Amino acid sequence: MRISDLVRLSRRDGPVTVLRDAAALVVRVGDVVVKAHAPGTDEAALRARLETAAALPGLFLAPIGLERMDGRLITIWPAAETVGPDLADPAHLPWEEGARLLARLHAAPPPAGFPPAGGPARLARAMARLARAEVPPSVTAVITGAYRTLPTEPTGRVRALCHGDWHLGQLVRHRGRWLLIDVDDLGAGDPAWDLARPAAWYAAGLLDPASWERFLSAYLAAGGRAVTPGDPWRELDAPARALIIQQAATAVTARERDGHDPETIDALLSACARIVAATRRVI
Repeated sequence: MRISDLVRLSRRDGPVTVLRDAAALVVRVGDVVVKAHAPGTDEAALRARLETAAALPGLFLAPIGLERMDGRLITIWPAAETVGPDLADPAHLPWEEGARLLARLHAAPPPAGFPPAGGPARLARAMARLARAEVPPSVTAVITGAYRTLPTEPTGRVRALCHGDWHLGQLVRHRGRWLLIDVDDLGAGDPAWDLARPAAWYAAGLLDPASWERFLSAYLAAGGRAVTPGDPWRELDAPARALIIQQAATAVTARERDGHDPETIDALLSACARIVAATRRVI
């Protein structure tokens, strides 16, 4: 899939910016964003996810269209403001807005037969890539050791409609309101997984306590049902560990592509080592 193909499909004039060039290719052309989904994306599942998102007004950015080109599914979206450098000050990041959107999403029951949320599958893919990558054995051992501590059975209290890959990069501001984007992992599952990335970064020392408290407090105040008020780590512990492990595996196998800095990688690997050490103390 070539960038020029997406530019032509956009039917727009204007500056062209490549936003992502990985399994999915995402290009902004003027006032729209065109996304070529990863090869092999299930069309029926993507259509179900788009239809479900469209039925939740005020939660997701609405697509302009869905097309197919050269065997790839292509979605077209209105361009919107992302959480960019102008919001780099932690005090101005939209943690509360994201938390409230997640709380509303988790209140919606998943449709019958809806695909599973993508969180657990993303972890499995990251571990598979780690197994194939040329990574120092000592690093692989730390991550796989932490992976073996994860429960083999689901631990969530509730089942809900989940984003599946939530972080602040999945928020955009369009016409004055913050909305969720990226329905590729939208599905039925344990909503604690949607809180797992900020929880993981907080546990690893990569997210300041004030930002974590803003996010969690806003989620609970909005009626979020993924965690127990007063004891949120009862539900968050396993998903947060899973996200630390996933991010560590991704960082060491795709360091240059994904822009992980050495300090972040060290923090994630240290967190994996602490997971292993904590499990040994319990045993």
